[in-house]
Amino acid sequence: MRASPHRQTIAKLFNDGISTGDIARRLLLPRATVYRVVQQLKDRGHVLELKKSGRPRTVNTRRTRGIIKKRITRNDAVSMNQMASSLGISRQSVQSIVKKDLGLNSYRLLRGQYLTEQSKKNRLEKAKKLLDALKVRRLSEVIWTDEKIFTVEPLPNRQNARQLLSKDEAKSPKRRLAYKRLFPKSVMVWAGLTSEGKVPLVFIDRNVKINSDVYQKLVLMDVLRPWVTSHFGQQPFILQQDWAPSHGSKSTKAVLDAHFPGYWGKDMWPASSPDLNPLDFSVWGYLEEKVMARSHPNVDSLKAALLKAWDDLDDDYLRRTVASVPARLKACIKAEGSNFEYLL
Repeated sequence: MRASPHRQTIAKLFNDGISTGDIARRLLLPRATVYRVVQQLKDRGHVLELKKSGRPRTVNTRRTRGIIKKRITRNDAVSMNQMASSLGISRQSVQSIVKKDLGLNSYRLLRGQYLTEQSKKNRLEKAKKLLDALKVRRLSEVIWTDEKIFTVEPLPNRQNARQLLSKDEAKSPKRRLAYKRLFPKSVMVWAGLTSEGKVPLVFIDRNVKINSDVYQKLVLMDVLRPWVTSHFGQQPFILQQDWAPSHGSKSTKAVLDAHFPGYWGKDMWPASSPDLNPLDFSVWGYLEEKVMARSHPNVDSLKAALLKAWDDLDDDYLRRTVASVPARLKACIKAEGSNFEYLL
């Protein structure tokens, strides 16, 4: 805070016997300002400007700010630790300059599918078709499906999994190891959902090859068809699936034509589009967070945890997640088929 330029005048008036209130009114100053000057006069016998406490600002200079700005302009993923080391200043000083002076914040990289130019063109074309289709059909009629492998090992968290140790302990057996088995036990999970309900999970063991026969029997006929009959009755529905080999074979298409008419074919659902499927862009991540926060002794324990997490998904979550699909299709179109997470 700057010292008042009226210090000497305030001191003279006070010494002449004028009260602080009258001085404030006469000089049109805040009473608090007059009070501080008078208090200093009483305590120290003078009203000279006091030397400021604290370390002088020597690191955050125009030159330093300019160097940091240029480096970020050249490479916005530059390490703050590296900049601090090369400039001979602390990381905290670099962070302060970046945030307070340059107005920048650190963001995690968005995850996305690698897309070729042909993939982008394909996504743009089919996103338009899907958006048009959903204008004449209810979003709740779509059954969204996908498969994912889950392992008994927890997800690594190298950013936040830390220990507080002394320098000596850091080189001792007390230092824990985040290990990962080469081939951890796992299970393939098939899931399906709508905005109003969940299909029972299907577990396919690791030693089972998912060919057309397995997909048709274990997924389509044994689980999905009874659920569709119970959930939709005689009402229309749309089946969404990716086009893995077992999903697109002639025999599978025959089953789809017979029991799941109106499914989205290859001409509708774009390849390389996990960002358009609610299971991919939301549900799998939720299940991983709930199930893979800790390790499991065996696959049965993993399956039990998955069933519980799946059962805990409430209707409001399903509605909100599925309801975001049209906005994602519009964002895909706006991005001309490219990755669009930054638009959401």
